[in-house]
Amino acid sequence: MEKRNLLQYFFITLKGIAMGAADVVPGVSGGTIAFISGIYEELISSINNINIATLKVWKEKGFTPFWTKLNGNFLLALFIGIFISLFSLATLVSWLLENKPILLWSFFFGLVAASIFFVGKAIEKWSVLTVAMLIIGAGVAYFITTLPPNENIDSLPYLFLSGAIAVCAMILPGISGAFILVLLGSYKTILDAVHERDIKVVATVAVGAIFGLLSFARLLKWMFKNYKNATLAILTGFILGSLPKIWPWKKVLETKTFGDKIITIKEENISPFTFEGDNQLLIAIVLAIIGFSLIFILEKFASKEQV
Repeated sequence: MEKRNLLQYFFITLKGIAMGAADVVPGVSGGTIAFISGIYEELISSINNINIATLKVWKEKGFTPFWTKLNGNFLLALFIGIFISLFSLATLVSWLLENKPILLWSFFFGLVAASIFFVGKAIEKWSVLTVAMLIIGAGVAYFITTLPPNENIDSLPYLFLSGAIAVCAMILPGISGAFILVLLGSYKTILDAVHERDIKVVATVAVGAIFGLLSFARLLKWMFKNYKNATLAILTGFILGSLPKIWPWKKVLETKTFGDKIITIKEENISPFTFEGDNQLLIAIVLAIIGFSLIFILEKFASKEQV
């Protein structure tokens, strides 16, 4: 890994901001943003460096060799961006979800649609296995998006498990961690715990997330090392299968109230021409094109930086 300058770390922080904003949207994954911005495999490898062997380097050789082995500057820059986004830009994204959903979904639809080509292009050799993995990935992602949410559950072992599963989804392109929490019935409990500063619940979810992240990152690294094309194919399938979830024009068929949150549990995609209300078609198309184009702009930046 070549040494990076301050400007390059600034761009990594910007990518973290984009990842954090995407993770707020129940249907878009921060993992997708990591992949299309050229840092996905480095992120997985860096997470894998968080282990006992790396801690021994600190004990035996000092902090600087430990920090280098950890790829600490990269992780720090990225997570600073994610946290900046969660505490600032995420507020804007939440407002747009509430007040301008069609425009927000249109932008993300264009972005995610383009990333299918981007991730698929990274597959060096197509075979029966890669095609099968793509189909399986698309089927699994689509099936997940059609599942109804569970009732709110607040037992600590279940919240630990929820944190572990949701963080795995967050680093998988195409599958939204926020949406997984809704499906598991933990969304409101965790949201309330954050607002009410319930340390016990927040700590339980956080430990579960750390456990899930460290465990799942090892699996992903092993898959990239031994079955890279098949892994890329299944990730492409995940993104493809998530597209219906983020189609901008929907008709709500059934909702359920979780405390003060109203969650849609059944909906269907409809044509913008049959949408009742202001479908904002022209602006939506422009935003979809911007989102689509942004992928190729990010690709050029990523290739120049050699991240």
